[in-house]
Amino acid sequence: MSEMERPWALMRHHAGWADVFHIETESKDSITGFYPDRETVGPPVSYSVRAVLARFPTLEAARSAREGAVAEWRKHDAGVRDAETALRDAEKKREDAWLKCLRDAADR
Repeated sequence: MSEMERPWALMRHHAGWADVFHIETESKDSITGFYPDRETVGPPVSYSVRAVLARFPTLEAARSAREGAVAEWRKHDAGVRDAETALRDAEKKREDAWLKCLRDAADR
């Protein structure tokens, strides 16, 4: 299957979300197209081919893949929250130890 047989792409919007993009033209280094889900579809925009996360043959396939990926992302939310809490606790212990060391040195 050639690249143009897969004219629908997912482009990173932000962490955990990708926008559906329709590729109208492409070269070795760039793609040009539009975002069909945006309220106002302006003139075509161009990006490096490296901006493409994945390509699909149909709009429906791209949207389905995006929704599946969002569900997969959400499976990890609790682990991320737990890790962030552990990081904040470790940073607090580091800060407290640093302050204690400075204060102990001042008391000598």
